[in-house]
Amino acid sequence: MKKTLLVTLLALGATLPSQAQNPIIRDVFTADPAPLVYRDTLFLYTSHDTASVSETNYKMPDWRIYSTTDMVHWKDYGKRLSPRTFAWATGDAYAAQCVYHNGKFYWFVSTFHKKDANSQGGAAIGVAVSDRPTGPFKDAIGKALIVNEMTKDKPHAWDDIDPTVFVDDDKQVYLYWGNLSCRWVKLKDTMTELDGPINVITPKNYIEGPWVYKRKKLYYLVYASEGTKPEMIEYCTAPSATGPWTYRGIIQENVPNSFTTHPGIIDYKGKSYFFYHNGSLPTGGSYRRSICVDELHYNKDGSIQKIVQTTQGVAPVK
Repeated sequence: MKKTLLVTLLALGATLPSQAQNPIIRDVFTADPAPLVYRDTLFLYTSHDTASVSETNYKMPDWRIYSTTDMVHWKDYGKRLSPRTFAWATGDAYAAQCVYHNGKFYWFVSTFHKKDANSQGGAAIGVAVSDRPTGPFKDAIGKALIVNEMTKDKPHAWDDIDPTVFVDDDKQVYLYWGNLSCRWVKLKDTMTELDGPINVITPKNYIEGPWVYKRKKLYYLVYASEGTKPEMIEYCTAPSATGPWTYRGIIQENVPNSFTTHPGIIDYKGKSYFFYHNGSLPTGGSYRRSICVDELHYNKDGSIQKIVQTTQGVAPVK
C-alpha cells in the first residue's frame, strides 16, 4: 500500500487485516474485474472508484490495468483508458472487458453518450483497440457500438451497461450486456460491427454484470443477481452460446460492505479463479469498492461450487 494512503487511513482510525491478500489492490479503489490471460500473464482490467466517503453515487473517471504471473504480486499500469478517449462519450467509466482476437486487444466499455445526431443520451457501449494488452488504446470506430435507442425492452436510460464478449471455438464472437435484462448479439470478425439482431433473455433474478465463457462442452452465463438484495452472483448453463439457458443457482452470497458485486472468471496455470469486488478496505463501501480473488471449483457435472470468500486470497502459482 502506498505510504500516503496508509497514513491517511490510519489517521482516520482504520486498521488493516493482518496477512490478508484480499482485496488484491489496496492503494486505490477498484471494481468490476475483467481478467484476460495472454501468453504467460494474467491481465486484470478494472474500473476505478473515486467517490469520497460522504458521496452517495458513483464517481468513476477511468479504467485501469494490472497484471500478474503468480496471482500474488500485481504490476500496476495505472490509468489506461477513460471516457475522454471517446469523442461521443460523457460521464462515468462503468464496467468493461478486454478480449484478444485476430492479433489485437479490444476493450469493450460502458459509459454514457452525449446528445448528438447518433443518440439522445443514456448508457452506451464503445470499443477501444490496441496492439498490446496494456495499450495505448484508441476508439476503434469513432462512434458507439450500442446506443440507448437500439434497445427498447427497458425504459430506463442506464440499461446498456456491463459488456462481456465471448469468442467461441468456431471464432464466432458474441456480445452480452444489460441492466435488468440481458441482451446478446453476434459480432462480425472485425469486433466493431453487429452481425444480426439484438436478442433479449431474462435469466432468473438477473440484474447486470454478465460474464460468459465455455468450459469443456458447457457454456456459462454468470451474473449479478437480485437474490436477497444486495446483489449476489448466480448462473445459468447452456449447450451453446445462444442458449437455451438453464438456471443453476447461487454461487456467491452477499459481499462485505457493498450492495453490488461483479464476476470475472478465468483459468490460469491449472486453476480456476473467481474475481469480484466488495467494500472491505478501510473507508471502503458501495461507491469505494475493491477487487478480490478466490479459487473457483467445479463438480463433476460441471456445476459450480459455492464461492468461499476469504481475506487470505489465493496461493501463489509458478
